[in-house]
Amino acid sequence: MLIGVPKEIKNHEYRVGMTPASVNELVQLGHKVMVETQAGAGIGFSDQDYQAVGASIANNADEVFASADMIVKVKEPQAAERAMLREDQLLFTYLHLAPDPEQTQDLLKSGAVCVAYETVTSPRGGLPLLAPMSEVAGRMAIQAGALALEKSKGGRGLLLGGVPGVEPAKVTIVGGGMVGRNAAQMAVGMGADVVILDRNIDVLRSIDAEFHGQLKTVYSTASSIEQHVLDADLVIGGVLLPGAAAPKLITKEMVKKMKSGSAIVDVAIDQGGCAETSKATTHQDPIYIVDDVVHYCVANMPGGVARTSTMALNNATLPYIITLANKGYKQALLDDEHLRNGLNVMHGKLTRPEVAEALGLEAVDPMSLLA
Repeated sequence: MLIGVPKEIKNHEYRVGMTPASVNELVQLGHKVMVETQAGAGIGFSDQDYQAVGASIANNADEVFASADMIVKVKEPQAAERAMLREDQLLFTYLHLAPDPEQTQDLLKSGAVCVAYETVTSPRGGLPLLAPMSEVAGRMAIQAGALALEKSKGGRGLLLGGVPGVEPAKVTIVGGGMVGRNAAQMAVGMGADVVILDRNIDVLRSIDAEFHGQLKTVYSTASSIEQHVLDADLVIGGVLLPGAAAPKLITKEMVKKMKSGSAIVDVAIDQGGCAETSKATTHQDPIYIVDDVVHYCVANMPGGVARTSTMALNNATLPYIITLANKGYKQALLDDEHLRNGLNVMHGKLTRPEVAEALGLEAVDPMSLLA
């Protein structure tokens, strides 16, 4: 199979779909890999690094999309990239379709086969291709929140951990999944006063045992969310419904009543955000203020630490890339229900019911398309 790796074109996105080490694995198995020139340059991977492991270098994205059987990316294809997709071409990347009707319609029109990292599941439960970026985003959320609380950014002028004699900032984390746990690790490590909310008692028990009383766990209800959001200096939104739009748990009314200069970091923004006041921002212009509350809603947060993120993501995606290349997408999807859960769009049909519900469309059983 010929696997294509285009350069990412989203604002300040320096990650790359495959590292030279990953390319080497595919080449050793007899596959061909074409990498767009400078695709990894932003994080220290030169064209020569890719050539040294057997990749060919394309002059532009047009060459990659025109030649490749499978496109491996990081972020969802932008409009110009979607226009280059073709019938039966395999796209393997993050998609986050639920809040993005334009992308969904373009992918449906393309006839391509689109497998999304974020909905691939694991036999042990969880989302193995979302997990590494959730780890990164959760940890970055505290860095971003600490910066947002600085006075020069419109914040309250608070140091997260305080100093002796001055109490630390209060951090409320909504969602106890991978994002929430990693945000909690960073916030607790910096000495903040941390509360984490979730609706799963087993998750709360696990977090309580992990942190040995260093934070508070609270069962999530509309009332408890409001109480702890209003009490917070920094709110981290880390809720996730796999494949679906994020629920709006932080209302406009809550934001109006939050402390002046407090901050929200909405890590759920890829799925539309969990605050009603959230709108996607970029690393170039990451924050804005609503009702004196600083909002950080960068839709590709892990792109800010692109080298770490690329390597962590490749560690997770490489086995799936190899399977898709070795078997072809049809057999690979038929053989593995967990990989098949990643299928979102195929030959003009939507296959994820959560996405269909969010966008008011119909979904079909993927097995009917694969048979």
